[in-house]
Parts: sequence; structure tokens; C-alpha cells
Amino acid sequence: MPYPLAVDILLVQPEIPHNTGCAARLAAATGVALHLVEPLGFSLEDRYLKRAGLDYWPQVELHVHPDWAAALGALAAGSSRAVASRLKLFSARGGQVLFDVEFRPDDVLVFGSESSGLPGELLVAHADARVYVPIRPGVRSLNLANVVCLSLYTALVSAKLPLAANRGDYVAHPRAAEDVRPIQRARRSRADRG
Repeated sequence: MPYPLAVDILLVQPEIPHNTGCAARLAAATGVALHLVEPLGFSLEDRYLKRAGLDYWPQVELHVHPDWAAALGALAAGSSRAVASRLKLFSARGGQVLFDVEFRPDDVLVFGSESSGLPGELLVAHADARVYVPIRPGVRSLNLANVVCLSLYTALVSAKLPLAANRGDYVAHPRAAEDVRPIQRARRSRADRG
């Protein structure tokens, strides 16, 4: 069940199905929505995507947007704050250190593709919203799925949102045994025509 004003995860043009599947599993585990901006480097019917998300797809709130403008339009509807003020753009190339950022409950964590990161025009347009995870010199970047996980939990704690109560027990979701595919969970937004 999603939080009332939950942080959102947004992946812009992800390329590797495993990373997106891991983000979907994380979204199911934390009750947040996962947004994908096309083009994707894989099909929503990809078996590796489904496999990485395991049997948690029935619990994933998955939104697929044809472009950046459509994603912003869909996200704007969920908050009284302007969507631009809610964005936190993650980059391996500077900004504010993740652990120094003060997150709010309706922030949007934005991540770029595995091979090229976020488009330069987004980083320029939202320069004050850039966030990075500190890494040692000589290491180009971290794995996308790892950064999404670290950043989401950091944001939830910073925004003082409740974490899931798990004491080590596991009870399967009522739909876990169903063969739910990512494409069945996808809610598609329309391209911005304005």
C-alpha cells in the first residue's frame, strides 16, 4: 500500500532490464511508484525484467511515459508543490551529496540511463536539484539499481516517512502465485500535446 505522499522513483530511458526489475522490486517493498520514461532499452515483456522483479509485480505501481514532458505532467497531478521543485536529479558528476540533501515526502528521485546518465539539458535546467553519491577517484559510477536503493531509503528516512514494518517474517502477497508480467502492470501516460 503506497504512502499518502510518497517519494517517487523515475528512471529516464533505462537500458538494462535487470536494473529496472530491481527498482520495481524495491518499489514493491517500499510502497512507492516507479516511473519509466521511454525509450526503454528493453521490452516490458522481457523475461529478465520479470525475473529481477520476481513475483512482486502485482504490488508494483508502474507508470510508463513516452517522454519527459508526459512524465512531468503525470507527476504534477500528485502534489500541491510544483513538480520542478520536487525533482532530485541523480548524477555521478556533481551536485549536493546525497546524505546532505533534505528530502520531502513528495520528492521525485530521477535517474538516467546506465550508459549515459541523465540528458545534459535536464542537468542544466535543474542544476540546483543535482544529487550524487560519493565515490572514490578512479571509479566512474555505481550500478543504477544500487544507487536507486540507497537513495530511496535515504530519502524516506530524511522525509520522515514510515518504513515498512518487517520483523523478518514473510507472508506471500495474495497474487504472488499469479504469472503477472510487467507489461500488465504498466499504466501508460500520453505524450504532451501542448
